[in-house]
Amino acid sequence: MSVIEMRGIKREYRMEARKSRHPKDGASSKDDEAVVVRALRGVDFSAETSDFIFVMGPSGSGKSTLMNILGCLDKPTAGTYTLDGIETSKSDSDTFAYIRNRKIGFVFQSFNLLARTTALENVELPLFYRRREKDRKRQSTSARKERAMTALRDVGLETRMDHFPSQLSGGQQQRVAIARAMVNDPAFILADEPTGNLDTEMSLEIMGLFQELNNQGKTIIMVTHEPELAVYAKRIITLRDGELVSDTQVTKRRSAPDDLAKWKHNHALLSEASSPSESA
Repeated sequence: MSVIEMRGIKREYRMEARKSRHPKDGASSKDDEAVVVRALRGVDFSAETSDFIFVMGPSGSGKSTLMNILGCLDKPTAGTYTLDGIETSKSDSDTFAYIRNRKIGFVFQSFNLLARTTALENVELPLFYRRREKDRKRQSTSARKERAMTALRDVGLETRMDHFPSQLSGGQQQRVAIARAMVNDPAFILADEPTGNLDTEMSLEIMGLFQELNNQGKTIIMVTHEPELAVYAKRIITLRDGELVSDTQVTKRRSAPDDLAKWKHNHALLSEASSPSESA
């Protein structure tokens, strides 16, 4: 089943030119023509249920622009974007707010957790702001709390629910962010450099969690600059100069939990080898 359908997506920005303060003889003092920056040049892209897609490309390729449109943070200049049956390109601000809250789970590089609220309270936030559907009662406080607790258990943080972000490691904070992204059961997770602030061990933990969620049927789209992580996805799309230049399947997909176990084993061996020998 298709979750995302993009057809002919273009995004152009008009940069106004400055007026010449001292035009040369015979030259016009009017503004020069506005410069048009074509960030996306007609991208066709689709994602099915249970897809795990990496979006890659050099700086200036259009990754951030595509992410903003996927996340309904921006609208395309031309083209259509259908998300879970909703055509978003002409949606109003209220529909956009509904889509962001109910259809998309956001995960960011910097976690974006509220410092003065607990892990549980951070995960509850999307439920608190969730709009009441017609003919349905607003979710009770106890129901919201139980749902947030379940999301934290699913990411292995059942013993950290009352901890503040400052009391959690980087990997644990990202797990809280993933629980928050999942709590509304979105159509897909949109992750922007989710391992960018993490070390190797924590990165493998987070990739393992994403693989687990993907195996449970969740669609995941991840924007990243880290090509070494691509072995954990199912597809890789590459952008260059605003165009989608390749869309390839990962034929030799690796297991992040298995790689994490190997990393820990090798790290332990290195630690033993570097430690001083015990005196006889």
